[in-house]
Amino acid sequence: MPRRDGIEAARGIIPIRRPWVMISVNDNEDLHFRKAEFDPDDCPTDCSRPCENVCPADAISYLGKSGVSKSINAGAIPYIRDVSATAELLKQDDVDAIEIHTSGRQAESFQELWKGLGDSIDKLRLVAVSLPDIGELTIPAMNSMYDTMRVNLHCLNLWQLDGRPMSGDIGRGTTREAIKFALHLASIRDKPKGFLQLAGGTNAHTVEGLKREMLFQTTTISDKSNGEKVNFNSFESSHALISGVAFGGYARKIVGRVLRSLQSEHGYAHLEDYPDHLLKALKESLALVGTVKCYNQS
Repeated sequence: MPRRDGIEAARGIIPIRRPWVMISVNDNEDLHFRKAEFDPDDCPTDCSRPCENVCPADAISYLGKSGVSKSINAGAIPYIRDVSATAELLKQDDVDAIEIHTSGRQAESFQELWKGLGDSIDKLRLVAVSLPDIGELTIPAMNSMYDTMRVNLHCLNLWQLDGRPMSGDIGRGTTREAIKFALHLASIRDKPKGFLQLAGGTNAHTVEGLKREMLFQTTTISDKSNGEKVNFNSFESSHALISGVAFGGYARKIVGRVLRSLQSEHGYAHLEDYPDHLLKALKESLALVGTVKCYNQS
């Protein structure tokens, strides 16, 4: 499978421990799960297909009646990933984690999804739940979901705080909402067990903002919404502040830029076969994630 090929190619260059593989699922309609639907015969005959270049994973490629791949700017429609198919994927030996996208507002949908996954979660190392900021309903929603999971949860769990979904590559302003969400959640003592990870609106400015708000610490933090200070035990993961940052759309933007450069010079090729481009990709990656991983050494 593609994910195995990429991982093994990386391990062939640097002998690292195999990273965890995560698959995503949604419990209802979600921005992260969309398909494009259109009639390819409406494409102009001289169309340069710009939408194919910006659409991830060739999601809007289509083989038209003439046998030529066509695509146009299309409207995206949400869909819900099949639970039974997800359960089968989880049973594979190379899948280590699952990410559940939820609105947090429909407890029944989450319960139905979790029940549908059944014993497929037994081999997992991590369950991540990605949810947006829904104000005063956020903590009750998290408690409800954790109560659903805890019955048969035998691994680590993580709450992915989706501050501003699908917007990380827009600019500095998008990360402010993500950090505000993280600041509020980190200040609340009575929240369900689990690590906190920032997502949605994350970009090159996020780590700077997290450092400024002291969110990489596990000591004391103030909730600026009410001025209350909360003390944290640094040895309890459930009371940790921010344990990580997920770079989604912004990371894809970086990778896409490198791959387009490679494609323009060499056509479709393996990145690992071209050291100059590979080095450029590594430098871009380290510039982004190195600020987090090396934080304790700074």
